[in-house]
Amino acid sequence: MDCYFFIVVTIIIFFLMLFFPQTAICGASLGLMLWFQTVLPVLLPFLILTALLLKSNGFFLISRLVRPILRPLFGISDYGSFALLVGFLCGYPMGSKVTADLKREGKITVNEASYLLSFCNQTSPMFLISYIFYIHLKRPDLLFPGMLLIEGVPILMSIPFRKIYCPAVTSSASSPSPHFTWNMLDDCIMQSFETITKIGGYIIIFSVFLQFGKELPFTHPLLTFLFLPSLEITNGIALICNSGVPTDLAFVLATGLASFGGWCSVAQTYSMIRGSGLSIGDYIAKKLIITGITSLLAYIYIFCF
Repeated sequence: MDCYFFIVVTIIIFFLMLFFPQTAICGASLGLMLWFQTVLPVLLPFLILTALLLKSNGFFLISRLVRPILRPLFGISDYGSFALLVGFLCGYPMGSKVTADLKREGKITVNEASYLLSFCNQTSPMFLISYIFYIHLKRPDLLFPGMLLIEGVPILMSIPFRKIYCPAVTSSASSPSPHFTWNMLDDCIMQSFETITKIGGYIIIFSVFLQFGKELPFTHPLLTFLFLPSLEITNGIALICNSGVPTDLAFVLATGLASFGGWCSVAQTYSMIRGSGLSIGDYIAKKLIITGITSLLAYIYIFCF
């Protein structure tokens, strides 16, 4: 059934692009420029460095600094501590990629990987601060409560998620010895370029979808403020904030979208975890729970305080 659904959608999009090429070109151009000017220069170095840290075992030097806090707080291994740190600091889809890589290499269990994936794949703090609160909302006064909600709710929800997955982890007996070769660096660079190209492809596809949605001959609040912005977070934030809605409502909507990450980030995450044994359906369910709670708390804050 799912196969037929996606085939039908693909055929519809094909004919839309055939009969409305200008709209398709506009959407693809926006997606390409977003990827080339923002995602590529920001994310590619992180992809290369995290891959190199994992292959060379250099990540253990970082884990030693954070594990006294992260291990007892979240009940995760040294490897898991590194994945959690990357997921919260580097933005989509780095948390899912590192988690899936660790699972494929047998360095964390499927339970720990599922537990980490349920809350560690987050929006980059740099993106939140600059793009959302300063550039579009233009409300630096909302930065602290917004960041607290977007980053704090997933941490809070890790408590019930931990009870669901019960990630049984043991302390590492000894740290693996760091090692490095130039061939290792070459491999990391090529793997990172493959990853960043996939991410770019998803951004372009969803930007085309969003552009076609904006050209629809009718409007509806659910379409304008929920469905279309949820396709791709960067364009979605701009769509919400430029729609003319009051800033307070824009804050609630933008906070919820930042918490979810958009369907484009879901597609990117699926690409990263494919073949690792992790469930994208489970990931989406947990993301929607976190998004719902974040949006509700943002609404309570903005209209009660």
